[in-house]
Amino acid sequence: MGSSVVDPDLRLALVLVVLTALAAAAGRLSGLGEQRPILVAAVRATVQLAVVSALLLAVVESLALSAAFVGLMTVIAAVTSAGRVTGLPLRAPGARDRLLATALPIAGGAAPVVLLVLASGTVPFRGESVVPIAGILIGGAMTATSLAGRRLREELDQRRGEVEAALALGFLPRDAVLFVIRSAAASALIPPLDQTRTVGLVTLPGAFVGVLLGGGSPLEAGAAQLLVLIGLLAAQMLAIWAVTELVGRGALLDDVPR
Repeated sequence: MGSSVVDPDLRLALVLVVLTALAAAAGRLSGLGEQRPILVAAVRATVQLAVVSALLLAVVESLALSAAFVGLMTVIAAVTSAGRVTGLPLRAPGARDRLLATALPIAGGAAPVVLLVLASGTVPFRGESVVPIAGILIGGAMTATSLAGRRLREELDQRRGEVEAALALGFLPRDAVLFVIRSAAASALIPPLDQTRTVGLVTLPGAFVGVLLGGGSPLEAGAAQLLVLIGLLAAQMLAIWAVTELVGRGALLDDVPR
């Protein structure tokens, strides 16, 4: 074992193959039929991380390239969430508007947190610091956007009659939609809330373990993990708020009662 946490050798390759096979077998034998998505996800993750790892060697040396890479992450996150939220493929008509509407909560959730962390000097203003913290926050905002958007779409499908009744009673369109969906949007905050509440008691998340295995002290590991958790909580709450407003204003989902 070298100085790294995990050695990228033949043992790692074999373990990854076995773990992928285990997950795929469970997906098939359980009757869920998820073996193919599991295999595709594992292969994609391997290829993407190999490419990104090589790319980051050059990117993190330049703040301009780091900023461009963060922008690329935001675009990919918007594409991913747009499909999850709307249920429409990228090639469907109106893709540009859907991507812009989905990018707003992702960027609007992550950007204020990233700027605050960098402006305060808590995280050094260097590429090797900016890219990881921005990636974590963009990923968290993307997850919150996808979860909230899908939940709100399902809620509107099931409770369309209530929205139309509110409209008939004289509610403004935004108020009628928000009256029905607002409580459902809060469910997207359950994962980050549970993770924050149970940190150190149920799990030791990645930032904590990474700092420890990298040679940092437990205090440094705790500080890094706390920054990530509270930052994620803020970014995801902002993203969920933005998604809720966009749905209420009819700017994110098609066929919202008006």
